Amino acid sequence: MEKHAESLKDVVLRPIGIIRSPLKKKEEVPIQPVYAQGIKGSVEIFDEYTDGLRDLEGFSHIYLFYHFHEARDVRLVVKPFLDDVPRGVFATRAPCRPNPIGLSLVRLNRIEGNILFIEDVDILNGTPLLDIKPYISRFDSRENVRSGWQENVDEETAKLRGRRNFHETI
Repeated sequence: MEKHAESLKDVVLRPIGIIRSPLKKKEEVPIQPVYAQGIKGSVEIFDEYTDGLRDLEGFSHIYLFYHFHEARDVRLVVKPFLDDVPRGVFATRAPCRPNPIGLSLVRLNRIEGNILFIEDVDILNGTPLLDIKPYISRFDSRENVRSGWQENVDEETAKLRGRRNFHETI
């Protein structure tokens, strides 16, 4: 076990691209893509990774994995945007995580060369992209799911708090 733990010390991730969006301040970023409907952006894939985009244009949605580059402090207990009760960070999607990795499911509108044009973007402009995976309903859609404490948040509160301060005309 100790030998395995030693090998985990040096996990290194390198960005494969940069995410562009109209969201310039952390305070205006919607908390999830569902509250970012219509917000358009793009992803520039670095030249050495462009071949990896092959066959991606057939998918309507993609997962973007990225580095929360503006997250400063790690907190194991946070007050989520949709709730007034402190929660464990692993029961939330807050950016102040031990490993500040974000995940967003966005609409893929088109690809031109090394640029992906996306929609429903809840990601800060200039965010380093770590990986892309296609959304595949056969694998990703689930029935009979539980959403923990989120089930107690009414939809009106979620919509109001989820959109945060982003007011750009879409």
